[in-house]
Amino acid sequence: MAVTIKDVAKVANVAPSTVSRVIANSPRISEKTKERVREVMDQLGYHPNFIARSLASQSTRAIGLVMPSSTDVVFQNPFFPTVLTGLSEGAHSKQYALHMTTGKTEDEIFDGVVAMVQGGRVDGVVLLYSKVEDRVIAYLKERNFPFVVIGKPFKDDENTSYVDNDNFKAGKEVTEHLIQLGHDRIAFIGGNLDLVVTVERLLGYEKALRNSGIHLEDNYIVNDEFLRESGQDAVEVLLSLDQPPTAMVVADDLMALGVLNKLDEMGIAVPQDVSIVSFNNVLIAEMARPPLTSVDINIFDLGYQAAKSLIQIIENPNEPIKRIIVPFKIVTRYSCGHPKDYKEVLV
Repeated sequence: MAVTIKDVAKVANVAPSTVSRVIANSPRISEKTKERVREVMDQLGYHPNFIARSLASQSTRAIGLVMPSSTDVVFQNPFFPTVLTGLSEGAHSKQYALHMTTGKTEDEIFDGVVAMVQGGRVDGVVLLYSKVEDRVIAYLKERNFPFVVIGKPFKDDENTSYVDNDNFKAGKEVTEHLIQLGHDRIAFIGGNLDLVVTVERLLGYEKALRNSGIHLEDNYIVNDEFLRESGQDAVEVLLSLDQPPTAMVVADDLMALGVLNKLDEMGIAVPQDVSIVSFNNVLIAEMARPPLTSVDINIFDLGYQAAKSLIQIIENPNEPIKRIIVPFKIVTRYSCGHPKDYKEVLV
């Protein structure tokens, strides 16, 4: 026979209404009482019927996750499992479930979001990307539906809740790192220019070059998807130039792995011949040969903060707009060095 709230209340020596409030994590219940009731729930093997509770409260206690339209990127790039882990932990801490879109094209993604919202399947939505043009955001705003973006919105960011890094600053600082090593032929290998994260990192790269009086070469900028193959293709393009770069800012660790693979095939040594800095600092960066200097953007925290912020908005419609900037740090490893013709200036 299934264990009920009344069974839990009897063993915990509290009222059934107290058990219900503990399940809802009500602030009206003391932490001591919550702990006692939860211990009894575990002891008796009681699991709340969230479906029944949702019908009664008109709440699904579920968060919708909107993925990028390119499934290759989602399932190949380590960024997404890490950010999903953060989202999952943030949602689980407030007893919310996750509901993921499964479309392969932008139209399918949009239709999936409409189905989630109009079908009452979720209480709010997290977008795991930020695009220059995105009708999903326009739709959610039109319906006044709770949502949070992982990434800085391209438009109306002051009126949109989001969680992001300062990608402009990060792009600028990694480029300055290479300039300080003596490089003045620095390439940028980025993702799709429809993604705001690519635009922000590219602008930071360009700003660092201008500040240092280094001429910006359009041929040194290559953009594609955040995939290993994209990094390989970019290297072929860049090293075919009359004056190939001596250093590369690569906007993603998976792309950087492709860069390393192609350079190794071509017999070009890192960092002796070419220096590389990358972004995300996933396990790939540490295990690459040589290990990559990479920007740690705290991917887990991006997901955790997004889930936490969205739940606050769901549970309090008067919650102010949230603009959370997660700090980053450059993790220096062995993929950067001085250019071959570097001569130290003695002061």
